[in-house]
Amino acid sequence: MTQKIALVTGASRGFGAAVAEALAPTHHILAVARTTGALEELDDRIQAKGGSATLAPMNITQTDAMRHLCRSTYDRWGKLDLWVHCAIQVAPLSPADHIPEKDWAKVIATGIAAMGTLIPLISPLLKAAPQGRAVLIDDPNAGAFHGAYAATKAAQRALFESWASENARSQSPHVQIFAPNSMPTATRARFYPGEDRSPLSSPKAEAERLVATLP
Repeated sequence: MTQKIALVTGASRGFGAAVAEALAPTHHILAVARTTGALEELDDRIQAKGGSATLAPMNITQTDAMRHLCRSTYDRWGKLDLWVHCAIQVAPLSPADHIPEKDWAKVIATGIAAMGTLIPLISPLLKAAPQGRAVLIDDPNAGAFHGAYAATKAAQRALFESWASENARSQSPHVQIFAPNSMPTATRARFYPGEDRSPLSSPKAEAERLVATLP
């Protein structure tokens, strides 16, 4: 099978959904997210434009489920051409010395521990493709009360930068970090309630900008 396969983690809404739709004309989409209804709506939009998707309603913290998905991907396609990681756990804004333990545990599990599990699972699939590529969606913006979120993104960035350096001389996988411009997503609305959203870039435009960087 010559069709390119793209895994999008965190694909149900916002930028992740926009990325999945932008890739659909050239890739079969493996869409991973926790919300089944939103994934089904994504699938409807992709199919309406002539694309195809496989929906995987699961939590990326469920290691056995992700291991099964990767094994199924290998059994069906033998490779993965692209992984775009958009999934994130957004804790409520809080002073650094008042982050609730349960919120800290959630951001560690989803934002950091899951990535440490996913990279070893996904890397062999990317290496099996001629030009396998992994993309982390980054957000370098941080400030007061953003400690949990910013710490998660910093840890993800460090892990991807190390992975990129380790594969700098390899044809596959190519590892990159993409930081979209600020967008009017639900996540940003939680951080900046009441802000004027008119100057912000649309998720569709930023997704198209990302796709333009891919081979």
